[in-house]
Amino acid sequence: MEELVNLFHGFAVALQPFNIAVMVLGIVLGVIIGVLPGLGGANGVAILLPLTFSMPPTSAIIMLSCIYWGALFGGAITSILFNIPGEPWSVATTFDGYPMAQQGKAAESLTAAFTSSFVGALFAVIMITLVAPLVAGFALRFGPAEKFAVYFLAFCSFVGLSKEPPFKTIAAMMIGFALAAVGLDSITGQLRLTFGFTEMLNGFDFLIAVIGLFGLGEIFLTMEEGLNFRGGKAKIDLRVVLRTWMSLPQYWMTSLRSCIIGCWMGVTPAGATPASFMSYGIAKRVSKNGKNFGKGEIEGVIAPETAAHAAGTSALLPMLSLGVPGSPTAAVLLGGLLIWGLQPGPMLFVEQKEFVWGLIASMYLGNLVGLIIVLTCVPIFAAILRVPFSIIAPLILVLCAIGAYSVHNSTFDVVMMLVFGVIGYALKKCNYPLAPLVLAIVLGDKAEEAFRQSLLGSQGSLGIFFSNPLVSTIMVLGLIALFWSVISNGLTRMRGRTATA
Repeated sequence: MEELVNLFHGFAVALQPFNIAVMVLGIVLGVIIGVLPGLGGANGVAILLPLTFSMPPTSAIIMLSCIYWGALFGGAITSILFNIPGEPWSVATTFDGYPMAQQGKAAESLTAAFTSSFVGALFAVIMITLVAPLVAGFALRFGPAEKFAVYFLAFCSFVGLSKEPPFKTIAAMMIGFALAAVGLDSITGQLRLTFGFTEMLNGFDFLIAVIGLFGLGEIFLTMEEGLNFRGGKAKIDLRVVLRTWMSLPQYWMTSLRSCIIGCWMGVTPAGATPASFMSYGIAKRVSKNGKNFGKGEIEGVIAPETAAHAAGTSALLPMLSLGVPGSPTAAVLLGGLLIWGLQPGPMLFVEQKEFVWGLIASMYLGNLVGLIIVLTCVPIFAAILRVPFSIIAPLILVLCAIGAYSVHNSTFDVVMMLVFGVIGYALKKCNYPLAPLVLAIVLGDKAEEAFRQSLLGSQGSLGIFFSNPLVSTIMVLGLIALFWSVISNGLTRMRGRTATA
Protein backbone atom coordinates (compact mmCIF):
# COMPACT_ATOMS: atom_id res chain seq x y z
CA MET A 1 0.00 0.00 0.00
CA GLU A 2 2.86 2.38 0.82
CA GLU A 3 4.38 1.77 -2.62
CA LEU A 4 1.03 2.67 -4.23
CA VAL A 5 0.87 5.95 -2.30
CA ASN A 6 4.47 6.72 -3.28
CA LEU A 7 3.68 5.94 -6.93
CA PHE A 8 0.75 8.42 -6.91
CA HIS A 9 3.10 11.04 -5.45
CA GLY A 10 5.49 10.13 -8.28
CA PHE A 11 2.75 10.79 -10.85
CA ALA A 12 2.15 14.19 -9.25
CA VAL A 13 5.84 14.97 -9.83
CA ALA A 14 5.98 13.51 -13.37
CA LEU A 15 2.79 15.34 -14.46
CA GLN A 16 4.21 18.80 -13.73
CA PRO A 17 4.13 20.85 -16.98
CA PHE A 18 7.92 21.20 -17.24
CA ASN A 19 8.43 17.47 -16.71
CA ILE A 20 5.84 16.64 -19.37
CA ALA A 21 7.64 18.99 -21.77
CA VAL A 22 11.06 17.37 -21.18
CA MET A 23 9.38 13.95 -21.45
CA VAL A 24 8.08 14.74 -24.96
CA LEU A 25 11.38 16.35 -25.96
CA GLY A 26 13.30 13.31 -24.70
CA ILE A 27 11.08 10.89 -26.63
CA VAL A 28 11.47 12.88 -29.87
CA LEU A 29 15.26 13.14 -29.50
CA GLY A 30 15.41 9.44 -28.59
CA VAL A 31 13.44 8.35 -31.65
CA ILE A 32 15.76 10.44 -33.86
CA ILE A 33 18.77 8.77 -32.21
CA GLY A 34 17.15 5.35 -32.67
CA VAL A 35 16.46 6.07 -36.35
CA LEU A 36 20.09 7.02 -37.05
CA PRO A 37 21.99 3.71 -37.36
CA GLY A 38 24.94 3.31 -35.03
CA LEU A 39 24.18 6.00 -32.46
CA GLY A 40 22.19 3.90 -29.97
CA GLY A 41 20.54 4.73 -26.66
CA ALA A 42 23.75 4.77 -24.60
CA ASN A 43 25.51 7.02 -27.13
CA GLY A 44 22.55 9.39 -27.35
CA VAL A 45 22.15 9.68 -23.59
CA ALA A 46 25.90 10.27 -23.21
CA ILE A 47 25.99 12.97 -25.92
CA LEU A 48 22.90 14.79 -24.59
CA LEU A 49 23.74 14.43 -20.87
CA PRO A 50 25.30 17.94 -20.65
CA LEU A 51 21.97 19.47 -21.76
CA THR A 52 20.47 18.40 -18.42
CA PHE A 53 23.05 20.00 -16.10
CA SER A 54 20.90 23.11 -15.53
CA MET A 55 17.74 21.06 -14.82
CA PRO A 56 16.52 19.73 -11.47
CA PRO A 57 17.70 16.11 -11.05
CA THR A 58 14.17 14.67 -11.40
CA SER A 59 13.51 16.50 -14.68
CA ALA A 60 16.97 15.61 -15.96
CA ILE A 61 16.63 11.88 -15.33
CA ILE A 62 13.10 11.92 -16.82
CA MET A 63 14.47 13.47 -20.01
CA LEU A 64 17.42 11.07 -20.23
CA SER A 65 15.31 7.98 -19.57
CA CYS A 66 12.78 9.16 -22.19
CA ILE A 67 15.64 9.54 -24.69
CA TYR A 68 16.34 5.87 -24.01
CA TRP A 69 12.67 4.85 -24.45
CA GLY A 70 12.56 6.84 -27.69
CA ALA A 71 15.72 5.13 -28.98
CA LEU A 72 14.16 1.73 -28.25
CA PHE A 73 11.06 2.74 -30.25
CA GLY A 74 13.06 4.36 -33.07
CA GLY A 75 15.26 1.35 -33.81
CA ALA A 76 12.26 -0.50 -35.25
CA ILE A 77 11.51 2.19 -37.87
CA THR A 78 14.70 1.73 -39.89
CA SER A 79 14.69 -2.03 -39.38
CA ILE A 80 11.24 -2.41 -40.92
CA LEU A 81 11.32 0.29 -43.61
CA PHE A 82 14.94 0.14 -44.77
CA ASN A 83 16.30 -3.20 -43.47
CA ILE A 84 18.89 -1.11 -41.58
CA PRO A 85 18.88 -1.93 -37.84
CA GLY A 86 18.92 1.40 -36.02
CA GLU A 87 20.00 -0.46 -32.86
CA PRO A 88 21.75 -3.81 -32.27
CA TRP A 89 18.61 -5.22 -30.64
CA SER A 90 16.59 -4.33 -33.78
CA VAL A 91 18.47 -6.83 -35.95
CA ALA A 92 16.00 -9.61 -35.09
CA THR A 93 13.12 -7.28 -36.06
CA THR A 94 14.44 -7.06 -39.63
CA PHE A 95 13.97 -10.82 -40.13
CA ASP A 96 10.18 -10.48 -40.48
CA GLY A 97 9.57 -6.71 -40.30
CA TYR A 98 11.30 -5.88 -43.59
CA PRO A 99 9.64 -8.74 -45.53
CA MET A 100 6.27 -7.47 -44.25
CA ALA A 101 7.15 -3.96 -45.50
CA GLN A 102 8.06 -5.39 -48.93
CA GLN A 103 4.64 -7.08 -49.01
CA GLY A 104 2.93 -3.72 -48.45
CA LYS A 105 2.31 -4.35 -44.73
CA ALA A 106 4.73 -1.76 -43.35
CA ALA A 107 1.98 -0.06 -41.32
CA GLU A 108 0.88 -3.35 -39.72
CA SER A 109 4.49 -4.28 -38.96
CA LEU A 110 5.30 -0.89 -37.41
CA THR A 111 2.09 -0.89 -35.34
CA ALA A 112 2.84 -4.40 -34.05
CA ALA A 113 6.44 -3.40 -33.24
CA PHE A 114 5.52 -0.20 -31.39
CA THR A 115 2.66 -1.82 -29.47
CA SER A 116 4.82 -4.81 -28.50
CA SER A 117 7.56 -2.44 -27.31
CA PHE A 118 5.01 -0.64 -25.14
CA VAL A 119 3.71 -3.94 -23.68
CA GLY A 120 7.26 -5.14 -22.88
CA ALA A 121 8.15 -1.85 -21.20
CA LEU A 122 4.89 -1.76 -19.24
CA PHE A 123 5.50 -5.28 -17.91
CA ALA A 124 9.04 -4.30 -16.87
CA VAL A 125 7.92 -1.05 -15.19
CA ILE A 126 5.25 -2.91 -13.18
CA MET A 127 7.98 -5.34 -12.09
CA ILE A 128 10.24 -2.43 -11.06
CA THR A 129 7.36 -0.84 -9.11
CA LEU A 130 6.72 -4.04 -7.15
CA VAL A 131 10.24 -5.43 -6.77
CA ALA A 132 12.61 -2.42 -6.50
CA PRO A 133 11.49 -1.31 -2.98
CA LEU A 134 11.85 -4.90 -1.71
CA VAL A 135 15.35 -5.25 -3.17
CA ALA A 136 16.35 -1.83 -1.83
CA GLY A 137 15.02 -2.65 1.65
CA PHE A 138 16.95 -5.90 1.63
CA ALA A 139 20.11 -4.11 0.46
CA LEU A 140 20.04 -1.76 3.48
CA ARG A 141 21.59 -4.65 5.43
CA PHE A 142 24.69 -4.52 3.23
CA GLY A 143 28.10 -3.69 4.68
CA PRO A 144 31.36 -3.19 2.69
CA ALA A 145 31.78 -6.96 2.11
CA GLU A 146 28.22 -7.33 0.77
CA LYS A 147 28.64 -4.26 -1.45
CA PHE A 148 31.83 -5.69 -2.94
CA ALA A 149 30.06 -9.03 -3.47
CA VAL A 150 27.32 -7.26 -5.49
CA TYR A 151 29.96 -5.50 -7.62
CA PHE A 152 31.79 -8.81 -8.02
CA LEU A 153 28.55 -10.43 -9.21
CA ALA A 154 28.01 -7.63 -11.75
CA PHE A 155 31.55 -7.93 -13.15
CA CYS A 156 31.39 -11.74 -13.29
CA SER A 157 27.99 -11.62 -15.00
CA PHE A 158 29.40 -9.46 -17.78
CA VAL A 159 32.25 -11.95 -18.29
CA GLY A 160 30.37 -15.24 -17.98
CA LEU A 161 26.88 -14.45 -19.30
CA SER A 162 27.85 -12.14 -22.17
CA LYS A 163 27.92 -13.40 -25.74
CA GLU A 164 31.28 -11.65 -26.21
CA PRO A 165 34.53 -13.67 -25.93
CA PRO A 166 35.50 -13.77 -22.22
CA PHE A 167 39.09 -12.68 -22.93
CA LYS A 168 37.94 -9.52 -24.74
CA THR A 169 35.40 -8.74 -22.01
CA ILE A 170 38.07 -9.09 -19.29
CA ALA A 171 40.57 -7.01 -21.31
CA ALA A 172 38.03 -4.19 -21.77
CA MET A 173 37.15 -4.38 -18.07
CA MET A 174 40.82 -4.16 -17.05
CA ILE A 175 41.22 -0.98 -19.13
CA GLY A 176 38.21 0.42 -17.29
CA PHE A 177 39.68 -0.50 -13.89
CA ALA A 178 42.96 1.21 -14.84
CA LEU A 179 41.11 4.39 -15.86
CA ALA A 180 39.03 4.30 -12.65
CA ALA A 181 42.26 4.17 -10.58
CA VAL A 182 43.56 7.52 -11.94
CA GLY A 183 43.70 10.38 -9.41
CA LEU A 184 43.69 10.48 -5.61
CA ASP A 185 43.54 7.19 -3.73
CA SER A 186 40.32 7.38 -1.68
CA ILE A 187 41.85 5.41 1.23
CA THR A 188 45.42 6.74 1.54
CA GLY A 189 45.17 10.05 -0.37
CA GLN A 190 48.17 9.22 -2.58
CA LEU A 191 48.33 10.21 -6.27
CA ARG A 192 47.99 7.46 -8.86
CA LEU A 193 48.68 7.55 -12.62
CA THR A 194 48.41 11.35 -12.94
CA PHE A 195 51.78 11.72 -14.78
CA GLY A 196 52.18 15.25 -13.48
CA PHE A 197 48.88 16.59 -14.91
CA THR A 198 47.00 18.59 -12.29
CA GLU A 199 43.82 18.18 -14.36
CA MET A 200 43.93 14.45 -13.57
CA LEU A 201 43.96 14.80 -9.77
CA ASN A 202 40.27 13.93 -9.64
CA GLY A 203 40.59 11.18 -12.23
CA PHE A 204 38.85 10.96 -15.58
CA ASP A 205 35.40 12.45 -15.61
CA PHE A 206 32.97 9.70 -16.46
CA LEU A 207 31.05 11.87 -18.93
CA ILE A 208 34.19 12.70 -20.96
CA ALA A 209 35.04 9.01 -21.28
CA VAL A 210 31.51 8.02 -22.30
CA ILE A 211 31.10 10.80 -24.90
CA GLY A 212 34.45 9.81 -26.45
CA LEU A 213 34.03 6.04 -26.31
CA PHE A 214 30.43 5.89 -27.48
CA GLY A 215 29.77 9.10 -29.41
CA LEU A 216 33.05 9.78 -31.21
CA GLY A 217 34.06 6.12 -31.54
CA GLU A 218 30.81 5.31 -33.38
CA ILE A 219 31.04 8.38 -35.61
CA PHE A 220 34.64 7.55 -36.62
CA LEU A 221 33.61 4.00 -37.47
CA THR A 222 30.58 5.11 -39.47
CA MET A 223 32.63 7.70 -41.38
CA GLU A 224 35.11 5.00 -42.34
CA GLU A 225 32.39 2.62 -43.54
CA GLY A 226 30.64 5.34 -45.55
CA LEU A 227 26.97 5.16 -44.66
CA ASN A 228 24.36 5.76 -47.34
CA PHE A 229 20.59 5.64 -46.91
CA ARG A 230 17.92 4.87 -49.45
CA GLY A 231 14.66 6.77 -49.19
CA GLY A 232 11.54 5.03 -47.94
CA LYS A 233 7.96 5.97 -47.21
CA ALA A 234 5.50 4.89 -44.54
CA LYS A 235 2.16 6.07 -43.22
CA ILE A 236 0.04 4.65 -40.42
CA ASP A 237 -3.70 5.41 -40.36
CA LEU A 238 -6.15 4.74 -37.55
CA ARG A 239 -7.90 1.85 -39.32
CA VAL A 240 -4.63 -0.08 -39.70
CA VAL A 241 -3.75 0.54 -36.04
CA LEU A 242 -7.14 -0.69 -34.79
CA ARG A 243 -7.10 -3.72 -37.12
CA THR A 244 -3.60 -4.67 -35.95
CA TRP A 245 -4.52 -4.18 -32.29
CA MET A 246 -7.51 -6.49 -32.79
CA SER A 247 -5.17 -9.24 -34.06
CA LEU A 248 -2.52 -8.93 -31.33
CA PRO A 249 -4.37 -10.64 -28.41
CA GLN A 250 -4.05 -14.03 -30.14
CA TYR A 251 -0.27 -13.77 -29.58
CA TRP A 252 -0.61 -13.19 -25.83
CA MET A 253 1.54 -16.21 -24.96
CA THR A 254 4.37 -14.97 -27.21
CA SER A 255 4.16 -11.52 -25.57
CA LEU A 256 4.15 -12.92 -22.02
CA ARG A 257 7.09 -15.25 -22.74
CA SER A 258 9.04 -12.41 -24.38
CA CYS A 259 8.33 -10.12 -21.38
CA ILE A 260 9.74 -12.71 -18.96
CA ILE A 261 12.81 -13.36 -21.16
CA GLY A 262 13.40 -9.61 -21.53
CA CYS A 263 13.11 -8.88 -17.80
CA TRP A 264 15.48 -11.71 -16.93
CA MET A 265 18.02 -10.58 -19.54
CA GLY A 266 17.72 -6.97 -18.35
CA VAL A 267 18.23 -7.65 -14.65
CA THR A 268 21.20 -9.92 -15.39
CA PRO A 269 23.46 -7.71 -17.50
CA ALA A 270 22.93 -9.70 -20.71
CA GLY A 271 21.04 -6.84 -22.34
CA ALA A 272 18.37 -6.21 -24.95
CA THR A 273 20.23 -7.67 -27.94
CA PRO A 274 20.51 -11.29 -26.72
CA ALA A 275 16.98 -10.96 -25.27
CA SER A 276 15.56 -10.09 -28.71
CA PHE A 277 17.42 -12.93 -30.44
CA MET A 278 16.52 -15.48 -27.75
CA SER A 279 12.85 -14.45 -27.81
CA TYR A 280 12.77 -14.64 -31.62
CA GLY A 281 14.43 -18.07 -31.63
CA ILE A 282 12.08 -19.53 -29.01
CA ALA A 283 9.01 -18.04 -30.75
CA LYS A 284 10.11 -19.57 -34.05
CA ARG A 285 10.57 -22.95 -32.40
CA VAL A 286 7.30 -22.90 -30.45
CA SER A 287 4.93 -21.13 -32.87
CA LYS A 288 2.58 -23.09 -35.11
CA ASN A 289 3.59 -20.64 -37.86
CA GLY A 290 7.31 -21.19 -37.23
CA LYS A 291 7.94 -22.22 -40.84
CA ASN A 292 6.76 -18.76 -41.99
CA PHE A 293 9.29 -16.90 -39.81
CA GLY A 294 11.64 -14.89 -42.00
CA LYS A 295 8.97 -14.48 -44.68
CA GLY A 296 6.87 -11.75 -43.07
CA GLU A 297 5.26 -13.30 -39.98
CA ILE A 298 3.88 -10.69 -37.54
CA GLU A 299 4.75 -12.92 -34.56
CA GLY A 300 8.40 -12.59 -35.63
CA VAL A 301 8.09 -8.83 -35.02
CA ILE A 302 6.19 -9.10 -31.73
CA ALA A 303 8.68 -11.44 -30.00
CA PRO A 304 11.96 -9.48 -30.39
CA GLU A 305 10.40 -6.04 -29.87
CA THR A 306 8.63 -7.07 -26.66
CA ALA A 307 11.76 -8.70 -25.24
CA ALA A 308 14.10 -5.85 -26.20
CA HIS A 309 11.93 -3.18 -24.57
CA ALA A 310 11.35 -5.31 -21.45
CA ALA A 311 15.13 -5.88 -21.15
CA GLY A 312 16.01 -2.22 -21.73
CA THR A 313 13.54 -1.07 -19.07
CA SER A 314 14.21 -3.75 -16.44
CA ALA A 315 17.96 -2.94 -16.60
CA LEU A 316 17.12 0.08 -14.43
CA LEU A 317 15.99 -2.17 -11.54
CA PRO A 318 19.49 -3.13 -10.28
CA MET A 319 20.71 0.43 -10.95
CA LEU A 320 18.08 2.05 -8.74
CA SER A 321 17.94 -0.55 -5.97
CA LEU A 322 21.59 -1.70 -5.80
CA GLY A 323 23.55 0.98 -7.66
CA VAL A 324 24.68 -1.62 -10.23
CA PRO A 325 23.72 -0.85 -13.87
CA GLY A 326 22.19 -3.65 -15.93
CA SER A 327 23.07 -2.18 -19.34
CA PRO A 328 25.43 0.37 -20.95
CA THR A 329 22.65 2.98 -20.98
CA ALA A 330 21.88 2.30 -17.31
CA ALA A 331 25.61 2.82 -16.64
CA VAL A 332 25.45 6.23 -18.35
CA LEU A 333 22.32 7.12 -16.34
CA LEU A 334 24.10 6.02 -13.15
CA GLY A 335 26.95 8.37 -14.03
CA GLY A 336 24.40 11.15 -14.45
CA LEU A 337 22.96 10.48 -10.99
CA LEU A 338 26.44 10.73 -9.50
CA ILE A 339 27.04 14.02 -11.31
CA TRP A 340 23.85 15.42 -9.71
CA GLY A 341 25.03 14.30 -6.28
CA LEU A 342 22.67 11.33 -5.97
CA GLN A 343 23.99 7.93 -4.87
CA PRO A 344 22.06 5.11 -6.58
CA GLY A 345 21.31 2.22 -4.24
CA PRO A 346 19.01 1.33 -1.36
CA MET A 347 19.34 4.68 0.44
CA LEU A 348 17.93 6.42 -2.63
CA PHE A 349 14.49 4.99 -1.73
CA VAL A 350 14.82 6.43 1.79
CA GLU A 351 16.46 9.82 1.16
CA GLN A 352 15.11 10.69 -2.31
CA LYS A 353 11.62 9.18 -2.44
CA GLU A 354 10.25 11.98 -4.64
CA PHE A 355 13.05 11.48 -7.16
CA VAL A 356 12.76 7.67 -7.35
CA TRP A 357 8.98 7.50 -7.61
CA GLY A 358 8.88 10.45 -10.01
CA LEU A 359 11.24 8.49 -12.27
CA ILE A 360 9.17 5.29 -11.97
CA ALA A 361 5.96 7.22 -12.74
CA SER A 362 7.66 8.81 -15.76
CA MET A 363 8.40 5.31 -17.08
CA TYR A 364 4.67 4.64 -17.33
CA LEU A 365 3.93 8.03 -18.89
CA GLY A 366 7.05 8.14 -21.08
CA ASN A 367 6.30 4.86 -22.81
CA LEU A 368 2.66 5.87 -23.39
CA VAL A 369 3.77 9.23 -24.85
CA GLY A 370 6.39 7.40 -26.92
CA LEU A 371 3.79 5.02 -28.37
CA ILE A 372 1.54 7.94 -29.40
CA ILE A 373 4.42 9.93 -30.93
CA VAL A 374 5.88 7.08 -33.00
CA LEU A 375 2.43 5.99 -34.27
CA THR A 376 1.61 9.51 -35.46
CA CYS A 377 5.01 10.73 -36.70
CA VAL A 378 6.55 7.77 -38.55
CA PRO A 379 6.79 9.58 -41.93
CA ILE A 380 8.70 12.48 -40.33
CA PHE A 381 11.20 10.23 -38.54
CA ALA A 382 11.68 8.06 -41.65
CA ALA A 383 12.49 11.22 -43.65
CA ILE A 384 15.51 11.87 -41.37
CA LEU A 385 17.30 9.07 -43.21
CA ARG A 386 17.27 11.20 -46.35
CA VAL A 387 19.56 13.78 -44.70
CA PRO A 388 23.15 13.04 -45.82
CA PHE A 389 25.32 11.57 -43.10
CA SER A 390 28.00 14.12 -44.10
CA ILE A 391 25.72 16.75 -42.50
CA ILE A 392 24.63 14.72 -39.48
CA ALA A 393 28.15 13.59 -38.44
CA PRO A 394 29.65 17.09 -38.00
CA LEU A 395 26.60 18.16 -35.98
CA ILE A 396 27.09 15.22 -33.61
CA LEU A 397 30.83 15.96 -33.32
CA VAL A 398 30.10 19.59 -32.40
CA LEU A 399 27.55 18.44 -29.79
CA CYS A 400 30.14 16.07 -28.32
CA ALA A 401 32.78 18.83 -28.10
CA ILE A 402 30.35 21.28 -26.47
CA GLY A 403 29.23 18.60 -24.01
CA ALA A 404 32.82 17.72 -23.05
CA TYR A 405 33.87 21.37 -22.65
CA SER A 406 30.82 22.25 -20.54
CA VAL A 407 31.70 19.71 -17.80
CA HIS A 408 34.60 21.76 -16.35
CA ASN A 409 34.95 24.55 -18.97
CA SER A 410 38.30 23.02 -19.86
CA THR A 411 39.91 22.36 -23.26
CA PHE A 412 41.81 19.50 -21.60
CA ASP A 413 38.49 17.63 -21.37
CA VAL A 414 37.92 18.13 -25.12
CA VAL A 415 41.40 16.68 -25.82
CA MET A 416 40.68 13.72 -23.53
CA MET A 417 37.35 13.21 -25.29
CA LEU A 418 39.23 12.89 -28.60
CA VAL A 419 41.65 10.42 -26.99
CA PHE A 420 38.76 8.33 -25.70
CA GLY A 421 37.15 8.58 -29.14
CA VAL A 422 40.25 7.03 -30.74
CA ILE A 423 40.31 4.33 -28.03
CA GLY A 424 36.60 3.60 -28.63
CA TYR A 425 37.17 3.42 -32.38
CA ALA A 426 40.11 1.02 -31.94
CA LEU A 427 38.15 -1.21 -29.55
CA LYS A 428 35.16 -1.34 -31.91
CA LYS A 429 37.40 -2.15 -34.88
CA CYS A 430 38.87 -5.05 -32.89
CA ASN A 431 35.38 -6.15 -31.73
CA TYR A 432 36.04 -5.43 -28.05
CA PRO A 433 32.85 -4.70 -26.07
CA LEU A 434 32.54 -1.21 -24.57
CA ALA A 435 29.89 -2.06 -21.95
CA PRO A 436 32.33 -3.84 -19.55
CA LEU A 437 34.79 -0.94 -19.90
CA VAL A 438 32.09 1.60 -18.99
CA LEU A 439 30.91 -0.59 -16.10
CA ALA A 440 34.48 -0.75 -14.74
CA ILE A 441 34.97 3.04 -15.05
CA VAL A 442 31.70 3.70 -13.17
CA LEU A 443 32.02 1.02 -10.47
CA GLY A 444 35.79 0.39 -10.35
CA ASP A 445 36.63 2.90 -7.63
CA LYS A 446 33.54 1.94 -5.58
CA ALA A 447 34.40 -1.78 -5.83
CA GLU A 448 38.01 -1.03 -4.82
CA GLU A 449 36.88 1.08 -1.86
CA ALA A 450 34.45 -1.61 -0.63
CA PHE A 451 37.12 -4.31 -1.08
CA ARG A 452 39.75 -2.40 0.88
CA GLN A 453 37.33 -1.38 3.64
CA SER A 454 36.35 -5.06 4.01
CA LEU A 455 40.01 -6.11 4.29
CA LEU A 456 40.74 -3.33 6.81
CA GLY A 457 37.82 -4.53 8.93
CA SER A 458 38.96 -8.18 8.75
CA GLN A 459 42.68 -7.36 9.22
CA GLY A 460 43.51 -8.62 5.74
CA SER A 461 41.51 -11.86 5.79
CA LEU A 462 39.70 -12.78 2.56
CA GLY A 463 37.42 -14.97 4.65
CA ILE A 464 35.20 -11.92 5.27
CA PHE A 465 33.73 -12.45 1.78
CA PHE A 466 32.38 -15.82 2.98
CA SER A 467 31.73 -14.85 6.60
CA ASN A 468 27.91 -14.96 6.55
CA PRO A 469 25.19 -16.61 4.43
CA LEU A 470 24.28 -13.40 2.56
CA VAL A 471 27.75 -12.44 1.32
CA SER A 472 28.64 -16.11 0.70
CA THR A 473 25.55 -16.59 -1.49
CA ILE A 474 26.28 -13.48 -3.58
CA MET A 475 29.96 -14.47 -4.03
CA VAL A 476 29.01 -18.03 -5.05
CA LEU A 477 26.48 -16.64 -7.55
CA GLY A 478 29.27 -14.46 -8.96
CA LEU A 479 31.58 -17.46 -9.35
CA ILE A 480 28.79 -19.46 -11.03
CA ALA A 481 28.16 -16.55 -13.44
CA LEU A 482 31.90 -16.26 -14.15
CA PHE A 483 32.25 -19.93 -15.09
CA TRP A 484 28.75 -20.36 -16.52
CA SER A 485 29.93 -21.23 -20.04
CA VAL A 486 32.15 -24.01 -18.63
CA ILE A 487 29.34 -25.27 -16.39
CA SER A 488 26.74 -25.25 -19.20
CA ASN A 489 29.11 -27.07 -21.57
CA GLY A 490 29.74 -29.70 -18.90
CA LEU A 491 26.01 -30.18 -18.30
CA THR A 492 25.40 -30.50 -22.06
CA ARG A 493 28.06 -33.19 -22.36
CA MET A 494 26.61 -35.09 -19.38
CA ARG A 495 23.15 -35.01 -20.95
CA GLY A 496 24.62 -36.24 -24.26
CA ARG A 497 26.33 -39.17 -22.55
CA THR A 498 23.15 -40.02 -20.65
CA ALA A 499 21.13 -39.95 -23.88
CA THR A 500 23.58 -42.23 -25.72
CA ALA A 501 23.71 -44.63 -22.77
